[in-house]
Amino acid sequence: MKIRTFQPGDDESQVSVFNAAVADLPGSKLATVAEVRKRTGNPAFDPTTRFYAEEAGKVVGYCTLEPEQGRVSFPWCVAGSESIAPQLLEATIQSARERGLTKLFAAYRRDWLAVTRFFGDHGFSHTRDMVNYWLPPGDSLTIVNSTQSVDVLKPEDIPAIAAMGQGVLRLPLEKLEAYFFANPYFPASAVRVLRAKGTGVPFAVGLGIENGEYADVRKIDPLAPCFRLGAFGTEGLSTKRVNGLFGFMVAEPDRTATAGLTLLGALSVEMTDGSVHAFAAQCPSDVRHLVGFYSRYFKEQGRFPLLERSLT
Repeated sequence: MKIRTFQPGDDESQVSVFNAAVADLPGSKLATVAEVRKRTGNPAFDPTTRFYAEEAGKVVGYCTLEPEQGRVSFPWCVAGSESIAPQLLEATIQSARERGLTKLFAAYRRDWLAVTRFFGDHGFSHTRDMVNYWLPPGDSLTIVNSTQSVDVLKPEDIPAIAAMGQGVLRLPLEKLEAYFFANPYFPASAVRVLRAKGTGVPFAVGLGIENGEYADVRKIDPLAPCFRLGAFGTEGLSTKRVNGLFGFMVAEPDRTATAGLTLLGALSVEMTDGSVHAFAAQCPSDVRHLVGFYSRYFKEQGRFPLLERSLT
């Protein structure tokens, strides 16, 4: 048995291995060769980010690394070859170290117990959950009578947003302006801020996404390990685009309710194309003041765990 990186033609083998491995797992979605080739055929694809276990000339397992995100996949193997999974994972982790990564994470459904247990047995810790929420527009929602004006986000606000988002945002300061002002999946006009009186510095920021071509929150699997586009804490990750997504942050936790309701009220008024049938949200479970807000005003749909391992 040998472990090697991607070679042309591995697409079909990878799909075969994955589909056989997940066939009996709850909520699993089978892969297609076209989906895999869409990624491996991208000019930016790096073949050294995929590792394959080959036995007697046949691929019997694989593991992938997404270095930009620091994300690692489960080492999927065909029945009878599960014993090589630790070697596949270790090859992937070694590649991450050589690239200078200091931390890796994995995200899978919470009811895939064997998968989450494997990561726990190999140095990964369950650090937090990503909690999914939704809110039917017809549900009763307290709208605060706030005199606070809601303003558009400006490039000069980015340092204040970065400071506000410490421990939540996944992108560094130097990449945030492009994220908010040059994002191909939502316009900068979808972002609003609340400013401190006197200084004009933002003390809260909200984002509302309206696009009828994006997924309806009522129809997606809330247990699937999908990060939602626009939810704070998902920047730089592969995300699922969900119509009606609302997310916000606030600098001072004791202002969470007023700021959240003010921003939600302002952004919902602008969602006027008729395609938003329910609001959606997502929040890391360790940001307690935001979890408290969503738990009070939204309904929890489901959650999935984040498993992390330090490489230092």
